[in-house]
Amino acid sequence: FQDSDGDGIGDLPGITRRLEHVARLGVDAVWLSPVFRSPMADMGYDVSDYRDIDPLFGTLADFDALVARAHELGLKVIIDQVISHCAKDHPAFAESRASRANPKADWFVWADPRPDGTPPNNWVSVFGGPAWEWDTRRRQYYLHNFLPSQPDFNFHNPEVQDFHLANMRFWLDRGVDGFRLDTVNYYFHDRLLRPNPPEEREENEPAINPYDMQDHLYSKTRPENLPFLERIRALLDEYPGRTAVGEVGEAKRRAVQVMADYTRGDRRLHMAYSFDMLGPEFTAAHFRGKIERFFEGAPDGWPCWAFSNHDVIRHVSRWEKHGASPEALARLAAAMLMSFEGSVCLYQAEELGQTETDILFEELTDPPGIAFWPDYKGRDGCRTPMVWDDSANGGFTTGRPWLPVKAPQLSHNVAAQDGVPGSALETYRALLAFRRISPALRTGRTTFLDAPEPILAFRREAGGHGLTCIFNLSPVPQVYRGAGGRLTGPSQAAELTGSRLDLGPNGFAFLDQPAGAGGQS
Repeated sequence: FQDSDGDGIGDLPGITRRLEHVARLGVDAVWLSPVFRSPMADMGYDVSDYRDIDPLFGTLADFDALVARAHELGLKVIIDQVISHCAKDHPAFAESRASRANPKADWFVWADPRPDGTPPNNWVSVFGGPAWEWDTRRRQYYLHNFLPSQPDFNFHNPEVQDFHLANMRFWLDRGVDGFRLDTVNYYFHDRLLRPNPPEEREENEPAINPYDMQDHLYSKTRPENLPFLERIRALLDEYPGRTAVGEVGEAKRRAVQVMADYTRGDRRLHMAYSFDMLGPEFTAAHFRGKIERFFEGAPDGWPCWAFSNHDVIRHVSRWEKHGASPEALARLAAAMLMSFEGSVCLYQAEELGQTETDILFEELTDPPGIAFWPDYKGRDGCRTPMVWDDSANGGFTTGRPWLPVKAPQLSHNVAAQDGVPGSALETYRALLAFRRISPALRTGRTTFLDAPEPILAFRREAGGHGLTCIFNLSPVPQVYRGAGGRLTGPSQAAELTGSRLDLGPNGFAFLDQPAGAGGQS
């Protein structure tokens, strides 16, 4: 986000310096990726000390200053909790691997080899290869759902649960406002270590990543996870105004249902998100189906929707064929996201309409990108630095940035869009402000209206206030009939004549109508 010391790596003082930009945007909170001590084999998602800040990013004092400044600006701070696994050099793992009889011998998932010396089952790693690594000290395999240097904790052991809850309490006592729970459905594994069946796939050829060829019934999303989520919620309930959002990494046919299961009622997570809106699908039926299925599964649950994050291609690039221009597509996507029922998460520079960076092999830092090049180029293309102006490195650093700032990304900078009507930045600000004052957009329930592709249309209603939201998901003009009401809030390429709404390429409109009013295409 911002480097403050010239080493080319963003840090906590840099974030603190730029918090006014976030506050002006109009969001409620910031989520920090892992800032804990780590050997950085996976960009901090391999934690070696859950209660200290890595020197790359600053100190505990820097963290405290960031939280204090955020609170002064009316922002809450949520931090990543990467508890399904840790770094190989974490003291707990060093003790666990020392022998089969020590206080932490059962803190990680250990298993004997099969008689022929092979791993105990067919589970594979997200990052490639078997999910088991041989350890000569114990002469056993340990489980790693990601890198071999990221051993998985054994959450069947109550001591492991207590350890992580105590670490969370440490940060709650320090003033954080909640947690983003990494790989929240990976905590528990099948005790019997049953092999995963093959995934049902339409393709005949092997997948780029063998992980996609298994149905991960036994290696994750186990029923024992739910009681532990309730323990997390009970801890957070001790601290008023705190929250948790879980990252659900699950097959598309199950992901939304897992989101619903994990947020149903008032004893589990406050909200959860999956990758269902982070893929290539861009149709009205797709978005409608995901939202309807979630609330069918958990009428009292709460989703968190996102179009981009640090794990996927930026959505302006991902959906480019559906856009009249990158700028028009960015504005349309913003309007859609702000109108969905639930919470929304914006990824840094999304508010600028930022595009994916074309990363060369020699520029890569991401382990799966290196492993699966060139058919999968990894996640570095979406992780390049925030661009503040058109100077060298976009104002991110005075040194050499850890990932390159290239010309296409440099053009999407804050200074060039600040105060410019119709820019992506000003559109995001306007939409966030509109969402904030609209009861329908904040808490209203959703009723979808029948409309042909590529039109997405629905009603949001709350407290006697009704809003009809209509979007053209294509670069071709469309007509929506039976609209009614009046145009309100931000719009794009929209003209209302009586009950006829003309939407230009990627056009969108919000129509203010009394609660109970409807519409048809």
